[in-house]
Amino acid sequence: MEFNKKRLAISELIGLDVKIIESENRLNMGIKGKIIDETKNMFIIKTKETRKKIIKDQCVFEFKFNGKNIQINGKSLSVRPEERIKQR
Repeated sequence: MEFNKKRLAISELIGLDVKIIESENRLNMGIKGKIIDETKNMFIIKTKETRKKIIKDQCVFEFKFNGKNIQINGKSLSVRPEERIKQR
């Protein structure tokens, strides 16, 4: 499981299904959808109803990756996407 978590943390996240399982903002709890854009500090998630801008370091996310659900603290994802991907 740890290998998948590390692999996911350095992968392209746009297009993945995601769910917020913990958040400092209780209104964000349970939001789920698809990541459609990413910045250093935010995900833009398309839900069934709308698009939500979510601050990464305030949440714990659950991603579907290689057929598994993997939980990652957003603080570990708070880098520019292009810098994170270069860490491969």
